[in-house]
Amino acid sequence: MTTEWVERPFIEVADYSVGRTPARANAAFWAATEEPTPWVTISDMPAYGVVASTKESISGEAFDRVFGGSVRPAGTLIMSFKLTIGRVATLGIPAVHNEAIISIYPKPGMDQRFLGYYLSQVDYTQFQDRQIKGNTLNKSKIDRIPVPVPPEGEQKAIADVLDGVRDLVALEQDAVTVTRRLIRAIGQVVLSTEEGRQLDDWMYERIGDRHDVSSGGTPSRSVPVYWNGGTIPWVKTTEVNYSVITDTSERITQRGLDESAAKILPAGTVVLAMYGQGVTRGKVAILGIDAATNQACAAIQANDDAVEGRFLYQYLAFKYEELRRLAHGGQQQNLNLDIVRDFPIAYPASKKTQIEIAEVFEALDRKLSLHKSRLRALEILFETVLAQLMSGEVRVNDLEEADLGVQRELEEATA
Repeated sequence: MTTEWVERPFIEVADYSVGRTPARANAAFWAATEEPTPWVTISDMPAYGVVASTKESISGEAFDRVFGGSVRPAGTLIMSFKLTIGRVATLGIPAVHNEAIISIYPKPGMDQRFLGYYLSQVDYTQFQDRQIKGNTLNKSKIDRIPVPVPPEGEQKAIADVLDGVRDLVALEQDAVTVTRRLIRAIGQVVLSTEEGRQLDDWMYERIGDRHDVSSGGTPSRSVPVYWNGGTIPWVKTTEVNYSVITDTSERITQRGLDESAAKILPAGTVVLAMYGQGVTRGKVAILGIDAATNQACAAIQANDDAVEGRFLYQYLAFKYEELRRLAHGGQQQNLNLDIVRDFPIAYPASKKTQIEIAEVFEALDRKLSLHKSRLRALEILFETVLAQLMSGEVRVNDLEEADLGVQRELEEATA
């Protein structure tokens, strides 16, 4: 910390209050009323963002009896201090919040935005207590959090810089959202087969009518010769993620291929994840290289020239939710080869039209990838600049030179 800054305990730079959770057993506290009060939980708090709505609200009775009729006004800085410690946001609406969150009221000489940014990057491991339900801070430890206090003008200047980077982050987040919506909207127009919609110049079949559908295999992990020095790309379901696969994290040897159920698939094969936790099941990719896959992947290869692989890949990406709903099993629901073979597909009879449709979606995919790359670069940039400014390693007056590094970082990330 620079010698021009003074370090003070949190209790000297801000007042704060802890929220509450009305008793869940009292239905009247959670009943719908004409004038409900928004009740904030950590999941309602976008990091560095504004709380514009909440998943839950409390009744007027709970507001009066539990919160004494006192609401936290819009513009209040809030921070989580249990479980997810150090997430900061600003209320965009009058609200109350639960006991895992504090409302913060900076004292004179302390810029609210600067304080929020600082608190978001503190290493709280040295302060937190371990509780049954997770980590937390107690009041005495919150009071003692050391806060650097630059001159107020410098605080505002630092906050302005960080606000500017967050604005860039928000623009890229919006661009990602808009591009995804555009892809979905075009898919609804071009690829939707809902309500029995059929076009005269389209074909309506099952995947298995014109495609061979097979799974791969995993060479035994206990046999090193199957893996050591392997040169054959081997695809896992975690790598099946709406992309052209041009490399894999693991490779197998020719012997591993020969002595297992794995087999070489040519570039252009569509690969679908049949198993997988979370959102993995149902995702698709297309091979950009010759590769083998594990047994959790369904490889879809055309047995004639009627269907363009690039079109099928985009079609199945659009049908992701429909595919997932067909999975069955116990706690771990999966797809299988028969389900994949029986899945209905629709495609233009004209191969030229298939390729044109695929090219539209490929252009949108490239646009989405660009915005996602820029977003990742900006998030990294923000964390770097945040740490440097809050430690005094970089001063606001030095940022013109730092900005040149920022531009290079963005250019490299999106090249």
